[in-house]
Amino acid sequence: MKIKPQLVALVACATVVTAFAQTQHTPPSPADIAAHQVKRMTTLLSLTSAQQQQATTIYTNATTAEQSIRQSDRANHESLRTAVKNNDAASIDQIASSIAQSTAQMTSIRAKADAAFYQILTAEQQAKFTELESEHVGLLDGPGGPPGAMGLR
Repeated sequence: MKIKPQLVALVACATVVTAFAQTQHTPPSPADIAAHQVKRMTTLLSLTSAQQQQATTIYTNATTAEQSIRQSDRANHESLRTAVKNNDAASIDQIASSIAQSTAQMTSIRAKADAAFYQILTAEQQAKFTELESEHVGLLDGPGGPPGAMGLR
């Protein structure tokens, strides 16, 4: 029995699509995000193991707090797209205000985490940190979004 080339191609394509659908991207956990950030800061600032533990706790807690806001923000952006398509000015204003509030909350969470981290540094590390920041190294740049109060992210 001969199998038509089109049928073979269709089956192969369906297999690839199914495999692709099953390998969904899993975002990093708050602990993974914090670990990456602490590793980078350890390299640049020579953090002690005690500082690494403190920083890991600070940034894991901050990232965890940010997650619920991010979920709400995604829903708000979807609602905003719908309001735009419907030319619903009142909803656009209301949703924009909600997005602004969540942005303020995220900025506050990050800035407080950055402040807590800065406080665990020695005077020498703080000086190095300030020097690197003035050179725009961006010690706390990463998967957090816009900067906190000190421009640390």
